[in-house]
Amino acid sequence: MNKIWKKPPISLEAYQAMVGQEIGVSSWHVLDQKRIDTYADVIEDHQFIHVDPEQAKATPFGTTIAHGFLTMSLLSVMSYEVMPAIEGTAMGVNYGFDKLRFISPVKSGKRVRGRFVLAEATLRKPKELQSRTNVTVEIEGEDKPALVADWIGLIYLS
Repeated sequence: MNKIWKKPPISLEAYQAMVGQEIGVSSWHVLDQKRIDTYADVIEDHQFIHVDPEQAKATPFGTTIAHGFLTMSLLSVMSYEVMPAIEGTAMGVNYGFDKLRFISPVKSGKRVRGRFVLAEATLRKPKELQSRTNVTVEIEGEDKPALVADWIGLIYLS
C-alpha cells in the first residue's frame, strides 16, 4: 500500500461504481493557534484576525480564525484518509475546483473533518481519469460547515 493513502487500492471499475456515493468522513483535525500562525508565516498573511488573539477578541468571532485557504489545504490529508487509491495509478494531480465556498469561519482551537462524495469518475483518455469529489468540511459542534467544494483531480494510470 502507498504510504500516503490510508486505504488499499481498488480497481478502476470499483472506483467508478462508487459515483454518487459518500465515500467516507475523515478524522478530526485541529486548527489551533500554532497551526494558524505557522500557516500565516508560510503565506505571509499576518492579518490580525488570524494571528492576534487580543485584537481578535473585539471582532464578531471573539477570537482568531483560521485562514480559509488553511482549511482548504487540509483537503489533501483528509482525502488520503478516506478516498481509495486506484490500482495502477502512476500519479494523481490536483486539477482545481469548479466551486469553492467558505461558509463559516473556523475559530482557533476548533476541529474540522471532511465528508467526501464521489460525483464523477470519467476516463478522458485511456489512461487519464477525471475524478470530481464533492467535499464538505464540517466544524465540530457547529451547524454550518467551514467550506463546500467541488474538487477535481486527474489520475494518471500506468
